[in-house]
This record gives sequence, C-alpha cells and structure tokens, in this order.
Amino acid sequence: MGYKIIVDSCGELTDEMKASGNFETASLQIDVAGYHIIDDETFDQADFLRRVAESEECPKSSCPSPERYMEGYHCDAERVYAVTLSAELSGSYNSAVLGENLYHEEYGEKNIYVFNSRSASVGETLIAMKIAECEEKGMSFQEVIRTVESYIASQDTYFVLETLDILKKNGRLKGLKAVMATALNIKPVMGSTPEGTIKQLSQARGIKKALAKMVDEIIDKLKDSEGKILAISHCNCKERALAVKEMLLSKAKFKDVIILDTAGISSMYAADGGIIVVV
Repeated sequence: MGYKIIVDSCGELTDEMKASGNFETASLQIDVAGYHIIDDETFDQADFLRRVAESEECPKSSCPSPERYMEGYHCDAERVYAVTLSAELSGSYNSAVLGENLYHEEYGEKNIYVFNSRSASVGETLIAMKIAECEEKGMSFQEVIRTVESYIASQDTYFVLETLDILKKNGRLKGLKAVMATALNIKPVMGSTPEGTIKQLSQARGIKKALAKMVDEIIDKLKDSEGKILAISHCNCKERALAVKEMLLSKAKFKDVIILDTAGISSMYAADGGIIVVV
C-alpha cells in the first residue's frame, strides 16, 4: 500500500473512505457521569446524548496517546499522514507529533506528516479526502504536503449549536465575550479563525434565524464554490442539516455535498441539534 491516512475520531469518515482501506481512525475517549466511551465504531449517539442530558457533570474527552499514533505509523504504507482536530482545541495534534518522534526513534526514517486541521469534524474529513486526491494524482510526498497545507489555509468552518455549555465548561471558548443569556434564545453563529480557535461571527434570536445568518456568513466569504465540496455534519438533526444544504444550494453551486452524522467527540461538543458546515 502506497499511503495511509490516520484521522482522529473528531473527524467523521464517509462509507467510501471506510471501504477504501487507506483510512484509519485514532479514537479519542469520552467520560460522562462515570461512564467511559471509546469514540470508535461502537459509539452510540442516542445513548450518549441521553447520558449527557441526565448528568449534572460536563463530559470530558481525552486524546489518543503518542503510542497509539506510533502504532498507526508502523505499517506497510510508504507514506503516512495524520489529520487531527485543531491544536488550539485539543492535544491530539501534539500527541500525533510525539508519536512520529517515537516512531523515528524506534524504527528509523519514514515519510510521516501530521496535519493540524485548524478545524474539527467534517473539516478533518475534507482534509483527509484532499490528501487522498493528491495521492491518487501521483503527487510526491512534499507536493501533497504543500497542496494540503494550502487547502487547510483556504478552508472555513462554521457552526450553530443549541448550547455552547460544553465548549465553555471545557475551556474551548477562551477569549470570547460572554454569550447572550439563554433565556433570550439568542443563538450565536460561530466560526474558526485562521489559527484554529473559535470566534463569534454574528447572532440571531432562535435557531432558524441563526442558521439563516450562518448561510449568509458562508456566502459572503465564499469564493470559487463550484470547485469546492460542501460538508455538513449534524448531531441528531438530519432535517436541519438538509435545510441548511438547500439554503446554501439556492445561493451557490458546489462540486459535491456530503452530510454526515457527528461521531463521538463532535457529538460531545456540538450537542443535540448542533450543525457544523465546512467549505
């Protein structure tokens, strides 16, 4: 096998990616109310959301160990890439880099590169797909790295959530102004910074208006949409995801559209009813 792509489990894989044999998931782990969850194919979103709703404690996550990444790099593939959620939001990136160092110490030289997505969820999905596209075109290892890093720099992540409580309590909203009171039903429209932190773009009263605002934010910044894939992930709200898709398709054309259910870590932060869009 020429190449392998390891994606931490904050990034969802499509059925085609799972079937290709070129992709592998490095699982993060979640603890909620004393119950331990490995974010892999056994993750039960409905059971997880029930446990979160019933618990007074905020769920906590932990990233894959450097040893886990090292094991992933130790394979027959000549070139191995890792894609992690934003280094500003998780230790997964640093763990993947440490795993690379451990690999070199233990086994010697190999073409390994860790991409900091500066995003999460379907942002990681699109990056992994881009790596595979570059590999299938026959690019050299360094050409793949340059092309994909440029792609990451051009990518934008947006999201609207029913609640920001878990992001707040786990320290993922550092530096942001206080969010409007929940009693007012104000829903912030959030996005990523170039560094991979979270910023507030705008806000609206009610989820429908917030989603419409998010669509406007996306369209205002969108360039060359016909060459891009529109990626949407949702936490237990497929109809809402489809509505966002239709709003965007009424305003722009895309090369393709993918809609995925959030996996464990994305479900934890997006919370029930959350929508994430990456272009």
